[in-house]
Amino acid sequence: MGTSRIEAFSDGVLAIIITIMVLEMKVPHGDDLQSLKPLLPVLLSYILSFIYIGIYWNNHHHMMHAASQVNGRVMWANAHLLFWLSLVPFVSGWMGENKFHTWPVVLYGFVLLMNSVAYYLLARALIQLHGKNSTLAIAIGKDRKGILSTAIYLIAIGMSFVNPWIGLSLYWLVAAIWFVPDKRIENKIKLNEETFHQND
Repeated sequence: MGTSRIEAFSDGVLAIIITIMVLEMKVPHGDDLQSLKPLLPVLLSYILSFIYIGIYWNNHHHMMHAASQVNGRVMWANAHLLFWLSLVPFVSGWMGENKFHTWPVVLYGFVLLMNSVAYYLLARALIQLHGKNSTLAIAIGKDRKGILSTAIYLIAIGMSFVNPWIGLSLYWLVAAIWFVPDKRIENKIKLNEETFHQND
């Protein structure tokens, strides 16, 4: 089976997730800038969550571009990732509405952690399907960036019980690490194409 349907479905779900998040921001009744002040935590939460969804969309696109086929295991792993991503609007809204109190920040971090785990499982399912010598397997390698992110999420969740702003800062740190697009897959595909043309 090709990757086109799984890509189209995933793109549609991610677009809906972003739409739901922006609808969580209610228009203030006032007509001055002061009336926007109560919305700042919700806006900050939205910006962080939008960046995360953008990161997942970007990396999912590159990963599927490196794949040539999918199977049932990959499809369920992809659905598992979309499930956890679909919870981002809920935890994002709860965190913003409660001005970054402990439990909303903890639950937000837990959802980010599960997204990280789900993405890892999807990558492993694709690597198992395509083989250890595939473009995807070589590009991802030991996935130090992914492992580091997961470790930071765990630390952030624990630190959120001490001070939720520390946890929130660590969530921003992971977003910053991934904000610059991950070039591993893109560079490997480019190298393969250049090698193919040289041998042609």
